[in-house]
Amino acid sequence: MKAAKPDSSAAVDTFMAALEHPHKPAIERLRHLILAADPSIAEGIKWNAPSFRTGGYFATTHLRAKDGIGLILHLGAKVRDTPGFAVEDPEGLLHWLAKDRAMLSFASAAELQARSAALTQILRQWIAWV
Repeated sequence: MKAAKPDSSAAVDTFMAALEHPHKPAIERLRHLILAADPSIAEGIKWNAPSFRTGGYFATTHLRAKDGIGLILHLGAKVRDTPGFAVEDPEGLLHWLAKDRAMLSFASAAELQARSAALTQILRQWIAWV
């Protein structure tokens, strides 16, 4: 049997089936929220984690944190100078790691669900810059 291409939903399905993580159901919920944010968003396995792309990859799940659910937003693998880059974040979800990278953290599936509308708004803004 041929393995699924790493930049496909089939590869993410296979990865998630084998994933052992204390927040696996919440990670699946995050995956579905991201994909539902915009029809141009696709998924794949990049950096050994479920990742999301439009023209290029812009988000990667952070699986190393065992105390919650994490998502790294970026503008690709390399740092880019993007004059005017800004994302409105009225709920303060973004923790900026660099001028073109931020992390979102959710302590639980309940928090993820409660903040899903804010997450969707951030994702829609972010993909406009990718």
